[in-house]
Amino acid sequence: MRNVRPVKVGDCVLDGKHIYIQSMLNMRSDDIEGSVKQAVELEKAGCEIIRAAIPNMEAVKLIPAIKEAVKIPLVADIHFDYKLAIESAAAGVDKIRINPGNIGGMDRVKAVVDACRARNLPIRIGVNSGSLEKEILAKYGSPTPEALVESAMGHAAMLEHFDFNDIVISIKSSDVNKMIASYRLAAQKCNYPLHLGVTEAGTERMGLIKSAIGIGSLLCDGIGETIRVSLTDDPVREVAAAKDILKSIGKRGGVRIVSCPTCGRTRIDLINTAKMVEEAVKDMDKDITVAVMGCVVNGPGEAREADVGIAGGDGCAIIFKKDGTQRKIKEEDIVPELLAEIDKL
Repeated sequence: MRNVRPVKVGDCVLDGKHIYIQSMLNMRSDDIEGSVKQAVELEKAGCEIIRAAIPNMEAVKLIPAIKEAVKIPLVADIHFDYKLAIESAAAGVDKIRINPGNIGGMDRVKAVVDACRARNLPIRIGVNSGSLEKEILAKYGSPTPEALVESAMGHAAMLEHFDFNDIVISIKSSDVNKMIASYRLAAQKCNYPLHLGVTEAGTERMGLIKSAIGIGSLLCDGIGETIRVSLTDDPVREVAAAKDILKSIGKRGGVRIVSCPTCGRTRIDLINTAKMVEEAVKDMDKDITVAVMGCVVNGPGEAREADVGIAGGDGCAIIFKKDGTQRKIKEEDIVPELLAEIDKL
């Protein structure tokens, strides 16, 4: 595990001990009512840090409205106009996301640093492959991992120049291999918390796959303090996906479903059974494994790993528990009986 310099974002401490789920509002910035409603929905879904675009002074009004509605930290996403960062800090935001290099000269960088320091706010440096500085792009020829990390370290140096170290770094690319290589290199170069994400990952199907590979690979390496699954979709779905990624690698509790892909031996409607069980347990706060197996070939083996599960027969199933107890049930009773056993755990 990296020796991470702790950074506090609201009540969240980014120190590597807990991976925080982040998402971003996608309502129009002038739709305060809609943005507040979406922020509340994200918090209920399990989002732990929310980011909102602040493209103009009018959008600063979002900040107090959202802060009043939710308890989780709010990040202001700022580009180009340093005054927006200063006003957002004054309005009560919990973190500022900028690229110091695109807000003007060092006097403007200092003004943002001073505003954040006065309120104990961290700054996230967000480097994307599509917005590299011209001189770095010319040096490397393309947005290589080395180019992206050099950009991030250069931006960090601007803040360090003013003795400011409450920094979080993100280095995003829509290319999964490039994203992974960039974060691995950044993890070697600095001890700042890293926010992970595959930018512009796409719609849900491919976005989930790309994010699971990119984010999951890095988390398995011990890299990353916050994550966002970027989807061209409802951001609530981003939160669900992030929770599943963390759950799948043992970073979060919750019910884990193990189910087989079925084969010619299957004599029950396992596909729909597994889907019904998954839907029923998705919000349960139980750190358990449930097996939904089509036949007895793998069922007994899964019984050793799962806390409870079923193995299908011909119009029936065996329900088994980790303590070794088993009993036969009818096919139509599989879901209610299995859920009843889950409730007992």
